[in-house]
Formats: sequence, C-alpha cells, structure tokens
Amino acid sequence: MAAKEEGPAIGIDLGTTYSCVAVWKNDRVEIITNDQGNRTTPSCVAFTDKERFIGEPAKNQVDRIPVTPFTVNAKRLIGRRFEDESVQRDMQLWPFKVVATDDGKPMILINNKGEEKQLAPEFVSSMLLSKMRQVAEDYHGTTVKNAVITVPAYFNDSQRQATKVAREIAGLNVMKIINEPTAAAIAYGLDKKDSSYGERNILIFDLGGGTFDVSLLTIDNDIFKVKATAGDTHLGGGDFDNNVVNHFVKEFKRKYKQDISGNPRAFQRLRTACERAKRTLSFTTETIIQIDCFFNGIDFYSNISPAKFEELNMDLFRKCLQPVEKCLNDAEMNKMSVHDVVLVGGSTRIPKVQQLLQDFFNGKTLCKDINADEAVAYGAAIQALLLSGQCNEKVKDLTLLDVIPLSLGIEVEGGYMSVMIPRNTAIPTKIEKIYFNSCDNQTTMEIDVYEGERPRTRDNNLLGSFNLYGIPPALKGDSKVNVCFDIDANGILNVSAEDKITGQIENITITNENGRLSKAEIVRMINEAEKYKAEDEEYKKKADARRALENFAYKIRNRVKYEKNFSSQFDSTDMKKIKKAVGLAINWLDDTEELLEAYIYQHKMEELERIYNPIIRNM
Repeated sequence: MAAKEEGPAIGIDLGTTYSCVAVWKNDRVEIITNDQGNRTTPSCVAFTDKERFIGEPAKNQVDRIPVTPFTVNAKRLIGRRFEDESVQRDMQLWPFKVVATDDGKPMILINNKGEEKQLAPEFVSSMLLSKMRQVAEDYHGTTVKNAVITVPAYFNDSQRQATKVAREIAGLNVMKIINEPTAAAIAYGLDKKDSSYGERNILIFDLGGGTFDVSLLTIDNDIFKVKATAGDTHLGGGDFDNNVVNHFVKEFKRKYKQDISGNPRAFQRLRTACERAKRTLSFTTETIIQIDCFFNGIDFYSNISPAKFEELNMDLFRKCLQPVEKCLNDAEMNKMSVHDVVLVGGSTRIPKVQQLLQDFFNGKTLCKDINADEAVAYGAAIQALLLSGQCNEKVKDLTLLDVIPLSLGIEVEGGYMSVMIPRNTAIPTKIEKIYFNSCDNQTTMEIDVYEGERPRTRDNNLLGSFNLYGIPPALKGDSKVNVCFDIDANGILNVSAEDKITGQIENITITNENGRLSKAEIVRMINEAEKYKAEDEEYKKKADARRALENFAYKIRNRVKYEKNFSSQFDSTDMKKIKKAVGLAINWLDDTEELLEAYIYQHKMEELERIYNPIIRNM
C-alpha cells in the first residue's frame, strides 16, 4: 500500500487538443467540469497585449491572434530537438514561429504585452497543467498538489522527463506518469468488473489529436497486464486537419490566384474551419467551409464530403493499422485472440477509421462503451486513488503491470547498440549481462545508455553516460564487466557496471539531463509562472470590478425602463438624478475600452451608489 498523501489526488489527461481532469469521490470517478461548465478543456494557450488566456478563452482567440500556441503543438515539441524531422515538417503548418536555442532546443515565439518572448514547450504545457489544477481546486475548494498524469505510451524518455519538468513548473507533485492507453484500459476494466468474463485480451486503440497509441492488455479480475505497446507520437487528428487545410489552400489559389500560406491569420481561420468540418463529417454526408472576408476581402465558400475527406487522408488512415499489427506480433498473439477492441481518443469517431479497424478484425464489433474523451482521465484518477493510500473496496486490489515502450541498451564497439532490455518488457525488471574490454590494457570503460530500435546508436536516443574506472590492464576480451539494468515500477532506470576482478562499481540513475532544461531555467520558469499567475489574478480583479459596475448600472437602468411601478414611487427630481447618474456611468463604460485599475471602477460604483442608495432607502 502506498503512503497516504495529504489532500485530494487527481488524474489529469494532458491531451493534445483537449485535456481532462478527474477525481475519485462519492465511491466513483467524477469528471470535473471547468469554469465554462465543460468536462474537457481545449489544450490551448493564447497571449495578447493585455492578457494570457488558457482553455476555452484561448481557443476563442484563434481568429484574432494567429500566433496562439496550441498545446497540440507544445506536446509535439516537448522533449524533441529543433532539428528533428517531425519538428521541421510541422513548423511549415503551425501559425506561430519556432526558433532554436544555442543547444538545439525548440522554443515557441510569442508576443505578449508588446514584448517578444521565447517559451519552452514545457512552460506552455505547465500553463495547461496549472489550469487543470485550478479546475480541480475550484471543485474541491482546497489546494490540490497530488496528481497522476498520463502520456502517450510511445513517448520516449526525453518526452517523459520533459513532462515531469512541466508538472514541476506547475507546482504539482506527480505521483506517477502512466501511459494513456493503460489508463483507458483501467477505466474499461473497472466498468466491466462486475461481469463474469474472466481473463480477456483487450486492445486499446487510442487515436487523439496529435498522438496515436495501441496497447494490448490482459485483464484478469483486478490484474491489468500490458503485453505490448506500439504507436506513433506524430499521428493524429491534427495531421488529418493539415491535409484538408492544404487541399483548400490549393483550391483557393486555383480559384483566386492568391496564396494564403504567408498569412498566419487566414491560415489559422482556415484551420479552425477545417477542424470543425472534420468533426461534422463524422455524422453528416457533407459540410461546408465558409469564411467571410477570408483573404484580401474575398469570401471563401466550398464544401467537402466524407469521400473527399477519406481520399485526402487514406494514407494516414491505413498507417493507423501498422502499429496494431506490430502490437499483436510483439505480444505473439493473433487477431482472433483479441476479445475487445476499445476506442479511445476523439479521432476514433471518424467513420473510415472505425471501418478499417473493424475490417482488420474480421468484422468484430468495436467497443464504444467508455467515453473516448474522458476514459484516460478516468483511469488516471483511479491510479491516483491507489497511490494516495486511500482504501476503496472497488479498486483496492487493482494491480497494474506495465511495459517499457522502447528497447534499452548500451553502445558497443563500432557504434552499435547492444540491447539489454527489449521493448515491451514488463516492469519492474532487472537484467544483467557480461561485457568485455574492447582493446588491450583498457583501464576505463565508458557506459553510454541508449533507447530505441535502430541498430546504430547514432540513430537512437542517448539517455546518459558514466565511466567505470580502475579496470586492471589486460588483453582485449580478458576483462569482464557486469552491466546491470534495473527498472522499477515507476519506470526509473538504474544502470550499474561492476568489474568482476576488483569489484569496482559505478552506477547512474537515468534522469536524462541531456537536452533538458537546466535547474536554473526551471527555477526561472517557476518564478515566471508565478508572475503570470499574479498578472492573471490582477486582470481578473480589474475585469470583475468593471463587470460589477456594468451589472449595477444596467440593473438600475432596466428597473427604470421596464418596471412600471418603479418610477411612480419617486418624485421627478429623484428620477432625474438616477437617470443622469446611470447614463453617465454607462456612457463612461462605453467610452473606456481599455481595462483600467480595479479601484477606478470601484470609485465609479461608489459614486453611483451615493446617488441611488439613499433614494431607494427612502422609498
């Protein structure tokens, strides 16, 4: 049993296009609604000259602010290098700029309050995590610090570590980071717990806005064992949108001989319209793209059918089946052994995706019992409950056995990777292997730890390095060094090397400092996050003061204008005073577009109250 954590523990699905937060309460999982009353929050952050927006308010800015950094892109950037092929390809389609630091980290370029700033993807993601934390705190009425956060199953170590940095900036204590399809499987398994199915093999098909995962699990009562996982952290609904956007860019150029590619605002408006059309095509036979005053005063109108949408994206749809085959092969299981195929992620609502998947499984009915948008947060909340040490009869015996998504090994002579732990190995696990010196009289051995599936280490991801010193000089192949890879239940990798003759031992715990933000950068971003939070609170205070004055002034005006018996209760002099005071207040508000300090609105409110309240009291 885990040590009991103080305060509520929540589950956060930090999604590519939408995020969701859940908690165990009243003997079940509750999906927490945000301040707009919605159960999911757009993974979107926007900046203006005056304010920062997160969630729905940010998404509403997209037509006005073309440089809005969506977290779909921050999630695709997080833990990557600027020179990565996927980053370079996506940059051509993003409505904001990405620049590189001196050491090759990608940074999102924004304009805020007239100042150009560079934001790390971790920082943008931390803003969304802070928003989800605030949603939970508003629900609980207390501080929330403990959370289980989900990531795509195929996130590599760099991406997972970068996600941990994001939670650190957001001030969250992340109890565990778990894979999204595994969390969805927990939600599905709990839902079916009372059924007498026995052991079942479940394939989770998780196709979201920007990432795609397939996981195969065996569920037997309360034991969830991941057999294999596969996927693509660069495939999702956003890629389908890109193809449709490119189609209409070409159509507009063909019809009007004008290219919108260099206009971020027009490009973003078109992207928003295409995303909306994609969703509509999931349940209609045709939809339209209509954008007034789209570019250089031209109104753009066109239509798109499901057949055209499928034609534009058929290569990507078929690409979705490759990880399914890989997952089955890795688990040494055939498609007939899969009992249930569970759909997770908003992009699984696309009819053609469902049809191809159903055909692949010879007509098997796809499971749509769980909410595709909420299942991941649901499962994360259950895991958070277990890790918090709180006991509940429904889930107390639940055991989760996960796997590593990528192979782990060390570099050997010739620049090749010697695999220590193959991908899809269940964790926790411990593997030991003997290696020999590669040259005569070698006294030091460098241990370079990599993850990946390519034979050459240069094509894989370097996790860390350390040296084993004090090896007695010997001929090539005579010195024996025992290398041990030990992964705990949280996926933390410890690597040690021991000289078998001297007993000299060196080790490293992989934290992947390579490519990470430095401690100083993290501290700076934490301070900057506090600054943004203070600015947000100050802006809210101003907006609330203005809104209070508006509500009060219009309430009085409506009483005077529409309540028949109201005016008759006062003499004409008093009514003139009220009408004049209200008129002055409303005119002043109309003439004051820029948001002023809160005390100014409060002063105007007091002026109005000094005239109105005494008259009302003497009714």
